[in-house]
Order: sequence, then C-alpha cells, then structure tokens
Amino acid sequence: MYSNILIPIAFDTEKNVAGAIEIAKRIASDGASITFLHVMEQVPVYVTEYIPDNILEETRETARAKLEKLVKNFENSRVVVISGPTGRSITNWADETGVDCIVIASHRPVISDILLGSTAAWVVRHANCAVHVIR
Repeated sequence: MYSNILIPIAFDTEKNVAGAIEIAKRIASDGASITFLHVMEQVPVYVTEYIPDNILEETRETARAKLEKLVKNFENSRVVVISGPTGRSITNWADETGVDCIVIASHRPVISDILLGSTAAWVVRHANCAVHVIR
C-alpha cells in the first residue's frame, strides 16, 4: 500500500483516467495523499509574443477547474497544475514531493511511440518510485 500517490492527468479522451483513479483508490493505504497533476507544455518563447497575456493563465485556471471537478469526492487529495516538458516534469515533481507511486494512464502504443516515446514510457524509465500504468 502507498501513502503518497501521484496521478498525472492529461485531458485526452483516449486515456483511461477513470481506471487510473480506481487503481489509486485500491492501492492507497488509509489516509493516503493523492495528488492529481496536470502538466501544461511550455509554449516556445518565440510564440509567446503572439499570444495574449491572459491566455496562459486562463488555460491554467481551466485545467485546475477540470481537475477540481474530477476530484471533488476524494479525501486527502489535491490538485496541482505545473508547466514544463510532461514526462520530465512528472518525475521531477514526484521526486521533489516524496511520491511513492505514480499511477498513469496510457494510450495503446502506435508506431510513432516506438520512435518518439510516450509520456508513460518516459515516466516508467525515469521515475524513482513505483509506477503503475493503466491502458
């Protein structure tokens, strides 16, 4: 059983977020902390001058609101929205906060994943804690 679980959430319809949440509930010890994390990919600097100043903050708040709605019935849960490269940001955040298990939803791999990799694959290869992948 785990006491500090991280569930990275991407708002993709093809990922099994409900399955990840169910698994996290099953493997959580009594009183476990569950963090729902959304990583916003960084916008390249050369693009930021063309984006209105408030768009990035509005996008962050929209993501936070979606996560809050998703976790409204969870005890000992929190919502975190960060920016950066997705896989690296997830593993770094897990290391910095003492996460002992990451439960991550993944899509069915396609040929481009073999060449480029996926976020779940990055997390599995680089996390310093247990990782449970859901398809």
